[in-house]
Amino acid sequence: MNVQLNGEWRDIADGATVADAVALLGVARDAHGVAVAVDREVVRRGAWAETTLTSGARVEVLTAIQGG
Repeated sequence: MNVQLNGEWRDIADGATVADAVALLGVARDAHGVAVAVDREVVRRGAWAETTLTSGARVEVLTAIQGG
């Protein structure tokens, strides 16, 4: 299926979860400061592994960075 992952269309396996999408970006599951939204709705970290994506979903994975 096709999903938009951080603005780029990607082909991922049917039944893929939010956790799978995060892993595709190389973000560790236990990384701090990571937030995910699917179709503009925030998905809490505890639900990443059980939240399946649908074809056409728009997934945004945001990572907080520190700077000054």
